[in-house]
Amino acid sequence: MIKVGLTGSIAVGKSYVVEIFRELGAFVLDADLTAREVVAPDTQGWRLIIEHFGSNILLPNNEINRAKLGAIVFADQERRQLLNSVVHPLVIENQNEWLKAREAEKPDGIAVIDAALMIESGGYRRFDKIIVVWCDAAIQLKRLMTRSNLSEQEALQRINAQMPQAEKKRYADFLIETTEGFEAARRQTVEIFGQLKLL
Repeated sequence: MIKVGLTGSIAVGKSYVVEIFRELGAFVLDADLTAREVVAPDTQGWRLIIEHFGSNILLPNNEINRAKLGAIVFADQERRQLLNSVVHPLVIENQNEWLKAREAEKPDGIAVIDAALMIESGGYRRFDKIIVVWCDAAIQLKRLMTRSNLSEQEALQRINAQMPQAEKKRYADFLIETTEGFEAARRQTVEIFGQLKLL
């Protein structure tokens, strides 16, 4: 099985690219969903986050208020590193189990894991190939402001909290640029899927 890590900064169009891979027949796992699962109420991750950040970050249904936690960690690098040190090992363990199950299901398949912080966490080393999705910085900023209803300052704070796009691109075996929109991104994704099938 070919294990592919797909990454890129916030608001560059990773979700769209992931959906194309799913359409083409790849197994796909979204690390955001995994990250939600490992901090669901009464899990080990949930307990650790409350221990470190307090119960005032909980919603009435006991789920973690992601917006509230996001506001804390995007404004404070130490708190962000603390959160990542809690969540990343749990996410990686979950992903490894998923990869094993997919490989048993289809040994000659292609499995794609989408994770924004794969390079930062060191998790990228587990993959055969790395795809970095990227776009023009001005378009990224505009997309993030629109998508998350953020001011320019708030959006820039989130973008600048991540590894710069140029640095991420240095880790890539394949690059997918989404600046030109959906169709151009789809063409690149289809082409890369074809190349992965030949490996």
